[in-house]
Amino acid sequence: MPGSKSNARRAAVPLPAAEAAFADETGATLRRALWLDALDQQLRPLLPPGLVPHCRLANVSGGQLVFVTDSPVWRARLRLAEAELLDAARSVGLNPTAVIIKTTTGPLHPHPSAGATAPPVSAAARKAVDDALASLREPDPSGSLEPGPTAPASRTGRAT
Repeated sequence: MPGSKSNARRAAVPLPAAEAAFADETGATLRRALWLDALDQQLRPLLPPGLVPHCRLANVSGGQLVFVTDSPVWRARLRLAEAELLDAARSVGLNPTAVIIKTTTGPLHPHPSAGATAPPVSAAARKAVDDALASLREPDPSGSLEPGPTAPASRTGRAT
């Protein structure tokens, strides 16, 4: 039975993350998402120039190409380019018969600078925070005017 022991060891070796993600039932969904993304990247250069940043391929269902745009204006412009979209899809090996265009309520591509760095804090904001912290400090029972320790440190009795 030494062979069964080595099989148990092989099963215990963890799979790399990508292999593990594709191994279970979610693997088909991930493969489809990657295929749709690759197809979007192939179709993007074939779109009319002004439409590229405002639309993306969302799905291919049967003979339908489903695109998403970020405003009704770009939806109308994409609708006018439907024949070009069908030709572009045929050039990459698909056989579409219709184009469905939907409009999203949010941006398709979030701005990379959003949330990347916080703006500098003004002197007035710093003073307001200092004043708020000072108001939370307990008054010194000895009557001196120097601020006492903060409330959490005085409760624990420990110096920080």
